[in-house]
Amino acid sequence: MTTKQITGEFTVTLAPIEGYAHGQQGVNLGRMSIDKQFTGSLTATSQGEMLSAMTPTQGSAGYVAIEQVIGELEGKKGSFVLQHFGTMDKGQDSLILKVVPDSGTDELAGLTGSMAIRIEQGIHHYDFKYSL
Repeated sequence: MTTKQITGEFTVTLAPIEGYAHGQQGVNLGRMSIDKQFTGSLTATSQGEMLSAMTPTQGSAGYVAIEQVIGELEGKKGSFVLQHFGTMDKGQDSLILKVVPDSGTDELAGLTGSMAIRIEQGIHHYDFKYSL
């Protein structure tokens, strides 16, 4: 199985949605909808949800998210699910995005991989390392 790396751009729209828990003692718990449009070697849309926790300490927060990506990956049609795990520790961020095992469908069945996100001059970029 060959590992490939692709890169491209995406746009993202986040919108608050009603959540069950709201946080106490200075912690703000949030829930957001995610809508993305990917361009480049991954031509796809995604929808998902994010849960976040903002602490009273400036620059310290965490989030988890799940999004299903549907479209074409280098010409192969199908979908897959990305799982996010992100933290910020006084401004130092750590972000892990992985393909959920066995979430690939159609021509993307068996997909594994991880994605990095970069924001440069206000533009979101993805670097997707995957095997199929």
